[in-house]
Amino acid sequence: MTAAPDLAAAASALDDAQATVDAAVAVLARDGIDVRQVLAYEVAHVAAAIATGRGLLDYGGKGDVEGAITCAFIADAVGELAGKLFGREAEWGVAPDALDATRPFLAAFRAPEFLASITTDGPRHLNGDFELVADTFRRFADKELAPIAEHIHRENGDIPEEIISGLAELGAFGLSIPVEYGGYGEGGEGEYIGMVVATEELSRGSLGAGGSLITRPEILARALLAGGTEEQKQEWLPRLASAEVMNAVAVTEPDYGSDVAGVKVTATPTDGGWLITGVKTWCTFGARADVLLLLARTDPDRSKGHRGLSMFIAPKPRGEGHGFEIVQEAGDGAPGGGTMEGRPIDTIGYRGMHSYEIALDSWFVPAENLIGLEGGEGRGFYYQMAGFENGRIQTAARAIGLMQAAYEAARQYAADRKVFGQPIGEFQLTQAKLGRMATVIQASRQFSYVVAKLMAKGEGAMEATLIKAYVCKAAEWVTREAMQIHGGMGYAEEYDVSRYFVDARVLSIFEGADETLCIKVIARKLVADATA
Repeated sequence: MTAAPDLAAAASALDDAQATVDAAVAVLARDGIDVRQVLAYEVAHVAAAIATGRGLLDYGGKGDVEGAITCAFIADAVGELAGKLFGREAEWGVAPDALDATRPFLAAFRAPEFLASITTDGPRHLNGDFELVADTFRRFADKELAPIAEHIHRENGDIPEEIISGLAELGAFGLSIPVEYGGYGEGGEGEYIGMVVATEELSRGSLGAGGSLITRPEILARALLAGGTEEQKQEWLPRLASAEVMNAVAVTEPDYGSDVAGVKVTATPTDGGWLITGVKTWCTFGARADVLLLLARTDPDRSKGHRGLSMFIAPKPRGEGHGFEIVQEAGDGAPGGGTMEGRPIDTIGYRGMHSYEIALDSWFVPAENLIGLEGGEGRGFYYQMAGFENGRIQTAARAIGLMQAAYEAARQYAADRKVFGQPIGEFQLTQAKLGRMATVIQASRQFSYVVAKLMAKGEGAMEATLIKAYVCKAAEWVTREAMQIHGGMGYAEEYDVSRYFVDARVLSIFEGADETLCIKVIARKLVADATA
């Protein structure tokens, strides 16, 4: 007989965990984050898990299955914190008995038999409209994406044009573009939750060829909405929504990833526009793209840091999927002779989008393509942040879709595969693994809905960072366990779980590397709030 869900005890355990985080934040405030980087990193991840657990409490009250998932997740999160604390209580600024009050709760809801009793990831509790969105994109993913995903991965192939046109017909590229500019966004919660739901379902079909494909137009659209002139919005947003124009994002440089303020690529004024020179890297989808959303330094005074950066829409011809060299022709104000060379960066996973190092030499961009025109000079960093604002929750949604695919594959394999005379799904260890996977996925999903609602109100920047930090690491564990449940076949390319595992690895790296998010964003915000 397993324990009945106890949401009051779950909430109390979260409060005790939060008190531990608060004590550690006081240590960080006293000693400095850079002196205590390991502590700052761990505190950030614990804070992310706590926030994910709090996002699950309302869900837990909707039924016995939901309550079981909630208690199991929170017990596991607090248990992981206890492991970090053991023997290091002084470093965290707490007494050795800091979490003793949570022991009965953890004993009940971390019990193997309790985890093994969780046989489903539970209902999502979306309303009818969002269930329709989920169903529409799930059917597309199952019919169009899943059958080609493995081929794209193994062959490092390009995303077929029919995938792009099919998603355009579904309106996938206009989910966040306002109706008046040819999109489907109407503001409010619906826009944000719809994007999360669609992204999850597409990523369940393929991370590289589905969920990530709709992110880049989203980033450019939000940058335009934040700083573009009305003429620029009228020019570009309808074309993004229809997929007439596909874009890549050229922000990262070989020496500057998360440290965007150090960007070296320069934009020099010339007749009718700007000449762009320098090197960008990790420019995903850079060959197929029709334009680059490009961050460049327009003020040669490097001491100005991010205040000297501006954002451009840089048109380019489509290139080959495995590298390209383009010489710019004269015309339409362009002097001609500018060059753009894309060197492919081969990756272990996340294939189909293709990433590039792109070298530009005197590449001409028309004056009207500086976002915000004269008023946009020096504002590029802020437009980039507006563009990436949704990127973190979208990345979390991608991770959830990938986890869901891995969980479904593992559950099915566990039912089919027999060893020692019975299906491996009948063994307690397998059941407990699947139960824990289910709780992680649903907790992540429910928190993504909470964050989407906050972002719809112009809030939730911190929560979006927290969910990205939690879910992307969780995806590595879920896909790893799904692979392990498959045994030797999990290591074989013929089973999709091997792809899920290598795809998951990128999630903690892009849209803000995990260490940078934890130390430079989450920990700093926690300390700032505590000392305000």
